[in-house]
Parts: sequence; structure tokens; C-alpha cells
Amino acid sequence: MKKILLALSILLIVGVSYVFLHNGDHHGEKLRIGASPLPHAEILNFVKEDLEKSGIDLEIIEFTDYVTPNLALNEKQIDANFFQHKPYLDSFIKEHGVALVSLIAVHIEPQGLYSQKVRNVSDLEDGATIAIPNDPTNEGRALLLLQANGIIQLKAGVGFGCTPFDIISNPKNLKFKELEAAQLPRVLADVDGAIITGNYAIEAKLKPLEDALLLEAGDSLYANVIAIRREMKDDPRFQKLIKLLKTDKVRQYILHTYGGIIPAF
Repeated sequence: MKKILLALSILLIVGVSYVFLHNGDHHGEKLRIGASPLPHAEILNFVKEDLEKSGIDLEIIEFTDYVTPNLALNEKQIDANFFQHKPYLDSFIKEHGVALVSLIAVHIEPQGLYSQKVRNVSDLEDGATIAIPNDPTNEGRALLLLQANGIIQLKAGVGFGCTPFDIISNPKNLKFKELEAAQLPRVLADVDGAIITGNYAIEAKLKPLEDALLLEAGDSLYANVIAIRREMKDDPRFQKLIKLLKTDKVRQYILHTYGGIIPAF
């Protein structure tokens, strides 16, 4: 009887040890990604179940600004983030000296000019006020959109970092109101127009393909990327994530769910 009890005790210990180790391994496969609510967090949620089948427990932490997610990533509070386009990431790296890199380009959120007061750009009155993002890359991006459509002209060679001070021709005498990107849809009724990035336009129930007076072309350089710390680039968890994101299933989800967001793969 004692031998039987000893054998059962050993089996119980082995079983508990196995569960502990198994749970430890599962915890080790946890992946924490910071993301903007739309469409970034939704896209990640779309692949979450498939990622779990491959042994990775995905936790999505939502952010609503353009600074905290990169700082949190650099400080190892999260494993990756998904909210920004490549030019903004490059600018942030240069300004803050962080060791972050782009893992994969997922989609393009075309920036567009929206208005509740006019139906056509030609209807903008002399001295109209246009609200634009105040972060460095998106501000330049907004001005380049206006230049591409003949609304203003910028100094030669100013590139993505241009500001209203670089405007050399402004036939409509447009006035520019610089605001945080997330605030732009909220002031749309108070200005003559606002240049809004795709994710914030969608959150505000705007449809880029239908509602924008001007819209970036599909060959935009501003593809939204998943960013990671440089030392994590060979982490096998990210290889699994890349494989799941670069599928026709995800491509079709993006195309059919969001009006105007374009897959970047």
C-alpha cells in the first residue's frame, strides 16, 4: 500500500511540475503590442486567434498619442508597437536616439483633406483656415498633399520636414492651424478644412474614398509599420506574426473593413 501511495505521489509531483513548466513556457510566449485603436488594434485582434494557435498569447495595449508607444517600447514596457508610418518612426529615432526598427509594413492610411463647409477645393474662400497635424512628419505630409494638388508651392527640396514657413506661393492665402493629429476631426466644424490621417478619419466615421476633397495616392511612402527594439529582430515570435500578417486573409480583411485603407504587402 505504501508503495502504491509513493508511486501516486511521484505521479502527482510530475504532473504538477509539467503543468508549471507548460504554463511557464506559455507565459514566455506572450507578446505585448501597443497599438492605436483603429485600425491597428483591430487588425491585430483579427490575427490574435491564429497567433494563439501557433503558441503566442497576444496582448494588445491601446494608445491614443504618437509619443508614448515609442517610449514604452524603448523602455521595454511592451514588445512592439503598431501605430506609426515609417517616416515618423525614422524621425522619432533621430530625435530621441532610440534603438527601434521597422519589422513589417502593414497598410497605408491615406491622408486627406476634409471639410464640412465646401464640397470642392476650388470652393475654399480666400483666407480659409486649414487645420493640419502638428507633429513633424505628418505636418510636412499635409503640406506636400496640398502642393501635389496645386494649392500651395513649397521651397525646392524641403521634403517631408517642411512647415508653413516653407510655403513660397499661397494663392488662396490659406491660414494654417496646427493641432495634435487626434484632435483634427473634432475641430472640423470650426475650420474650413482639415487634413486628417486615415486612422483618425475612420474613427470619426469619415470615409476617405467618399468624403475626402483631396486624398493621397496609393503609392504613398507613409506605410504604417510594426516597430520593435533592434535587438529583438530575430525573435521567432515576430517571424510568426509576420507570416500571419502577410496573408491574403488579412489583405481582404483590410480592403473590405475600411473604406480607403490600402494593404502595403
